[in-house]
Amino acid sequence: MPNNNKTKTSIEVAGRTLKIGNLDKIFYSATGFTKGQMLDYYIRIAPVLLPHLANHPLTMKRYPHGAQGKFFYQKECPSPRPDWVKTIPVWSRGNNRNINFCNAIDLPTLVWAVNLAALELHTSLSVAPAISRPSLLVFDLDPGPPATIIECAQVSLLLKEYFDRHNLQSFPKTSGSKGLQVYLPLNTPVNYDTTKNFARALATRFQQKYPDQIVANMKKILRTGKVFIDWSQNDEHKTTVCVYSLRAREHPTVSTPVTWQEVTQAHKQRNPDLLTFEAAQVLERVSQTGDLFSPVLTLRQKLPAIH
Repeated sequence: MPNNNKTKTSIEVAGRTLKIGNLDKIFYSATGFTKGQMLDYYIRIAPVLLPHLANHPLTMKRYPHGAQGKFFYQKECPSPRPDWVKTIPVWSRGNNRNINFCNAIDLPTLVWAVNLAALELHTSLSVAPAISRPSLLVFDLDPGPPATIIECAQVSLLLKEYFDRHNLQSFPKTSGSKGLQVYLPLNTPVNYDTTKNFARALATRFQQKYPDQIVANMKKILRTGKVFIDWSQNDEHKTTVCVYSLRAREHPTVSTPVTWQEVTQAHKQRNPDLLTFEAAQVLERVSQTGDLFSPVLTLRQKLPAIH
């Protein structure tokens, strides 16, 4: 870990005093995007980001040497930490103890985490205190080269068609990396066994129906030129990149909510640039459209029987 002590600055954030450091450090070498710009992005996106972080156990993916450097996942909320940083205890069978995840419920906590080089923010599908109950279901669409996000767009539209037939609303977002994700808000009592089994069964059915396009098997060797529907994310002990999180790519791309119209357009034009957004673009989008993902927080739906 680099020594930040020489370059720390005190700032006031919503009544809390924070020490932040290394603001000029370049985090994305291809664009010269600095840690200061990263903090600025997260502060400006916070009004729409924080509702999706609050009360979700947060796993921080930390990049102390920038987006292209070595990283580590941190589940246990770092200590020492300010006494105002809240945590969510989650029982870990493997460790035979609670892991106390950070709970990013407010702007000071978010800035504190990002200052620790938590470039990527990954969240559980549960909302505390109902840790054993997912609030939503996710299909993570991962393209096996030479397939791209355009093939993911095609598969996401097949998923949308299925959910539309069952009068369910689904919401797409880019992963900010290579693929797309489709979220199905539930916000009704359900357990992970149910959501994971449903996701697996539906992914397997799609694999059987579209064997040249889709794979539901976890083996990477089977994914070449196809889209892997990752159903396994629907698990109490797994996390998915949070909407509006930056990603550690060559450019400061963001996991961005998109409209189904945008997905359709990108697929028709076969143009992956229509589904690629960097930090400045996302801030501009939000200023125009607000949070396209806000319904995910409250929309109450129930899983259909698979038929």
